[in-house]
Amino acid sequence: MVLPIVAYGNPVLRKVGVDIAPAYTGLQKLIEDMWETMYNSKGVGLAAPQVNRDIRLFIMDSLQIIENLDVDEKDEFPEDEGYKGVFINARIEEINGKEWVYNEGCLSIPKIREDIMRKESVTINFLDENFVQHTKTFGGVTARVILHEYDHIEGKLFIDYLKPLKKSLLKRKLNDISKGKISVDYKMVFNK
Repeated sequence: MVLPIVAYGNPVLRKVGVDIAPAYTGLQKLIEDMWETMYNSKGVGLAAPQVNRDIRLFIMDSLQIIENLDVDEKDEFPEDEGYKGVFINARIEEINGKEWVYNEGCLSIPKIREDIMRKESVTINFLDENFVQHTKTFGGVTARVILHEYDHIEGKLFIDYLKPLKKSLLKRKLNDISKGKISVDYKMVFNK
């Protein structure tokens, strides 16, 4: 089932997510619905707060991005083969490398894209959908998607990385999004 995506301005997007246990009610159905919602919305990642759940869960599929990179971009991070997976109760262990810029967007903040600086690799500890523990290091675009989604379960948004002047220039657009004064081709919940 396609779930509505919570729009910018909803308090759930600013909450730090809580850990969940294997007995979390309806978890497998929620994960299935999140995959369907993410693909229906043409996203590459989706965090539980974006579907109105304040829990430490996100999904991502950077394979879609990797397939569409041009040769120069692929050469920049040749080790990044992409990754598709579920991250439960994730905790970042280390962020490394040089900072690099990439144009990011967010399903909860539609029609706004900005260049954001992030480090090039992340080591993260997480549980998969079967509650098997993993510690993995990711680089390139995959690391960026993970860092973006991880921010969601920490109550942060990509616009928080913008300089104050740039953010103030977006204020009107952000207010319009929070009030539902925007047209998107996927289901959203607005704060009217």
